[in-house]
Amino acid sequence: MSNRIEDIEVYNLAEAFSDKIWFIATKWEFFAKDTVGKQIVRSADSISANIAEGFGRFHYKENKNFCYFSRGSIIETKGWLKKAKTRDLLDDENYQLLLQQLETIHLKLNIYIKFIGKGKSD
Repeated sequence: MSNRIEDIEVYNLAEAFSDKIWFIATKWEFFAKDTVGKQIVRSADSISANIAEGFGRFHYKENKNFCYFSRGSIIETKGWLKKAKTRDLLDDENYQLLLQQLETIHLKLNIYIKFIGKGKSD
């Protein structure tokens, strides 16, 4: 396993995704930014933040636990995306694109979780 978080593909995808969410939400009107915007940015940022925190932990089991938190943030972000679409903050094209990117992150995170700790004895 790499010793640099920047070498982990799912981390980089999650970082890029959260930046997209940020730049979308910052263009919304105040009320939307203050409600849905803050929540979706926090949940999207939490995806890569938890991957990074787990990566920095000493034991692979802690790393997995933080990846499970990240997976929870993926599901939360999906919920906020749906709310943003329903409330006309996202058009269908952007919603589908963001949802597809989130699904890719989810899939790659599951693969990464399975990889963590392989070959280690506890």
